[in-house]
Amino acid sequence: MKPWRLGTALAAAVTALGALVAATAIGPAAVSPELRIRGADISFTLQEEAINQVLSDNGTAAPVEQILAGHGANYVRLRLWVNPQGGRSDLNSALELARRAHAAGLKLLLDLHFSDSWADRTTQQIPAAWQGQSEQDLRSTVENYSRDSVAALARQGTPADIVQIGNEVNHGMLWPNGRIYTPGGESWAGFAELVKAGAAGARAGNPAQVPLIMVHSDTGGDQNASNYFYDHLRQQGVSFDLIGLSYYPFWNGSLADLRRNLHSLATRYNKDIIIAETAYPWTLSGSGGVPSVVSTAAALPDAAAYPPTPQGQALFFETLNRILREVPNGRGAGYFIWEPGWLPGVPADERTGNAHSNLTLFDWWGHGLPALDAFRPTGGAGG
Repeated sequence: MKPWRLGTALAAAVTALGALVAATAIGPAAVSPELRIRGADISFTLQEEAINQVLSDNGTAAPVEQILAGHGANYVRLRLWVNPQGGRSDLNSALELARRAHAAGLKLLLDLHFSDSWADRTTQQIPAAWQGQSEQDLRSTVENYSRDSVAALARQGTPADIVQIGNEVNHGMLWPNGRIYTPGGESWAGFAELVKAGAAGARAGNPAQVPLIMVHSDTGGDQNASNYFYDHLRQQGVSFDLIGLSYYPFWNGSLADLRRNLHSLATRYNKDIIIAETAYPWTLSGSGGVPSVVSTAAALPDAAAYPPTPQGQALFFETLNRILREVPNGRGAGYFIWEPGWLPGVPADERTGNAHSNLTLFDWWGHGLPALDAFRPTGGAGG
C-alpha cells in the first residue's frame, strides 16, 4: 500500500477552515467536543465480497465494518429495497449486514427507500407489488412494511436506532401517489400522509426501543430549498426527530453554502441534523472505462483548499466534521459517508457501471486511504 501521509498538509486545513468561516458571514460558534454520529453507508458490501474484493488497512485485510469501527465509526447506514432484482439491498441482506455491524459495535440507520430500486429526487418508483392501490390502502401498506422491517431487525437483536422514511424525498416518494410537484401544481398532503404512515410503522416496529425518525432531502447546500421543504412538512403536521441532508459538493454547493444552511435549519426547526450522504473524490480518474460522476476540479467548489487527492479528501472530511460541530446548540449530529468501499467491479444496477469509484475511502486495490480517519470524533488523525 502506498504510504499516504497527511503531516505536511495539516497547516493547509487550518488556513482553509479560517477562510471558510470568514466567507459565510456567520459569527463564531461554540464547538462541540466531538461529533456524535460518524458513519457510512455500506450497502454494497455483500456484492463487493461476492466478487472477492478485499479491503485492507495498513496492510491488514478486514471486513469493511471492522475497518471503519477501528477508525472511530459508530454507525452504519443500510438501504432497504422492497423487492429488488437479484436480491440486492433486500431485507435478508440488511439483516446480515446489521448483524455484522452490531458485532463490530456499530449502531444502525435504516434507509427505507419504498421502492424496488434506487429512489432519489429524480425517481421514486412505487414498488411493483404496491401499484394500483388506493390512497388509504397504500398508506396501510407503507405503515405495515415499515413496522415489519423494523421489527425484523429488533427480533434478531440488531435494532434500528434511526429510521429514514424515504430517500431524498424533497420531491415526494412513491410516485405518482406521493409526488409533490405535478403538472397541476404542488401536492403536499398526500406525500405527508405517506411519511406519517411510514413513521408510525417504524415507531410501532420496536416499542421497546423506539427509533428516531429522519426525513431526508437532497438540499445540503441550498438554504431556500431546505426551508421550503421542511416548512411544508411542519405545516402538514409531520412528526419527525431528525433532519437528513445529502451533501455532495459537486452537486450541492460549497462548504460555505452547507454551513449557512446548517445554521439556518438548526435555529429554524430546533432539530438535530445529519448529513445522511456525502462523499469527496481522492482522484479525478475513473476506473474500468466508466466516467466518474466528478471528473474535473471545476466541479468542486472548494478544490483550491481541498484538491481531489488522498490528502485533500482527508482534509475535506476534517473540515466537514468541524462545521457540523459548530452548528448552533449542538444540533450538528454527524454524517454518513456514502459507500466508502464501493470498488470497481460492482455496477450500480444491471444497466450501468460504477461511476463513484473515485469517491471511496479505499483505492482501487482496496488499500485504505487517509480519509478513514474521518470517523474519529474530531474527524482527523489526531481525533
